[in-house]
Amino acid sequence: MVYSIADAAKAAGVPASTLRYYDKEGLLPEVERLGGGSRVFSEHDLAWIRVIEYLKKAGLTIKEIRRYTDLVQQGDDTLDARRALLYERRDAVEAELARVQRTLDFITYKCWFYDEAVRLGSEGAVQALPDQDVPAEMLAIRKRCLEGDEQ
Repeated sequence: MVYSIADAAKAAGVPASTLRYYDKEGLLPEVERLGGGSRVFSEHDLAWIRVIEYLKKAGLTIKEIRRYTDLVQQGDDTLDARRALLYERRDAVEAELARVQRTLDFITYKCWFYDEAVRLGSEGAVQALPDQDVPAEMLAIRKRCLEGDEQ
């Protein structure tokens, strides 16, 4: 099946201008053109656009995605380079996930704290709670986020 740029954009969930930009930047090397210069997208092209979108979401720059595209076009001789690029990006995404998890933990703790403050009538009452009256998960978060124990 072939798609016009409008249909491909809709199927990929991106604006047509994004597909034009990807093509201009060399990220879509296999996109065919009709006699009048109109782009025609295949299922393979749509799958590749999804790869590009995931690479963007993973934080790769257009230059890095172009390098990855070039490596793919070069074939199996570049497997190690592609693998290394993706492992490096995975490490960066995992680090970002850990940072976001710490932030979520902090917000979770503060939600618990204010729920308790409302229930007990004051922040001071929550601050005065003995550790045994604080849920273990909240103690761990407090220690990790608010007392600086980054484990």
